[in-house]
This record gives sequence, C-alpha cells and structure tokens, in this order.
Amino acid sequence: MEQLNPQSILVTGSNRGLGLELVKQLAKKSNPPKWIFATCRDSAGSGAQDLKNLVAEHPQIVIITLDTNDPCSVKAAAAKVTEHLKGAGLNLLVNNAGILKLSTVETETPENMSDVYKTNVIGPMIVSQAFLPLLRRASQKSPQKGMSCSKAAILNITSECGSMTNLFAWHMNELISYRCSKSALNMLTRCQSMHFAKDEILCVTLHPGWVQTDMGNKLVNELEKKNTSSV
Repeated sequence: MEQLNPQSILVTGSNRGLGLELVKQLAKKSNPPKWIFATCRDSAGSGAQDLKNLVAEHPQIVIITLDTNDPCSVKAAAAKVTEHLKGAGLNLLVNNAGILKLSTVETETPENMSDVYKTNVIGPMIVSQAFLPLLRRASQKSPQKGMSCSKAAILNITSECGSMTNLFAWHMNELISYRCSKSALNMLTRCQSMHFAKDEILCVTLHPGWVQTDMGNKLVNELEKKNTSSV
C-alpha cells in the first residue's frame, strides 16, 4: 500500500466492506492521496455514517453520491469530481461496487442474472467511460513513463469465482449469476487494457480473496447451513 502513490483515487461502493476498508487504509498512509473520492448510492443516508466519521478524521476524503446502475448518477458524480480536481486528472479508479446472489444452475433466475450483471459488469463499464476524460488527463500530465496505478489506472475488483479453470468456492455455493458476471468483468478489463494502452492507462483486475465482509459472510453462513443439514 505504501508503494501506491496516486494523488487522486475514486472508490465505488465505499460505504461498507472492502470499499470502506480500502478508503480507511488509503487515508492512514504516511503519504496519503490528496483526494480520496469515496462513493456510495445514498451519501445522505445512515449507511454512509462510517464514511462521514472518516471524513471528520481525514479531510482529504470526499463523499460522492454515485449509483453505478444509474447513468445519470454516474455522469453527475463525474462532474462533481472534475470540479473538485480543478484541472487535475484522476490517477486511480477502483470499480469495487458489486452484488452477490446465492443460486445454483437449477435455481438461477433471469431477474437475478440481470440484476447481478447490471451491477457487476455494466456498472464498471459506464463508470469507466464517465471518468475516462479525467484518467486521460492524469496520464497526459504525468511525467512517469509507462503505466502504473500511481499514474492512471482502472482497477476492477473481480473474483476467482469467475475463473474458467478454477471454480473458486464451488463447494460453498454455485453462485451462477455472480460467477458469470465476474467472468464478463474479466473480459471487459482485458478489452479495456487493449483499447487504453495507447493512452497509457493501466487496466487490471484484482481478486482480494475471501474477506470478512457482508458478502463474504453470506457465503460462510450458507456453507454452515449446508454442513448442519448434512449432519
């Protein structure tokens, strides 16, 4: 984390779980970013209270309302971030917001598949598109050669559940819609990396492993239920 030195970072889904912890760790760095844009769907609601508490301690954190499922909300968020940066670019965009619904091949529904795909794939796509001008600006203004997360980058939070060869945690739950969405996100990232190479914008995915969050605990609770019922 200390080797990561961007001046500006935006993290989607920052009000809880992995996103919230990432914002905390960035703010606690000995050399924290000048701007940490922490986004969530309802910045005025009680669900953003932990973020508000962080702002009181770390004034470089700016809470931005952003619903990744709403193109108008994404566009408005990009405009607000642009205003805050005052001509500077955005160094690192972390597409962290995501959802998970428990399912099997036999129980999966079109509604679940659509909802999960919309949040986990379409969301990162439209957010990346909206913030592309700021990422390009950061890349163009940077004296660094090559590509890095400290210069201009899109980091998409994925999961090994989306691997075609290693069906991570299959024994816990089949997670059909979630796995399919993460496979699609991996391909989106690959396409982004090819397309934005000319702009020297790094595009990568990150599998954080199992993390003790609401989403991670949901899987563990399901496994415990299965083990109990099999006894």
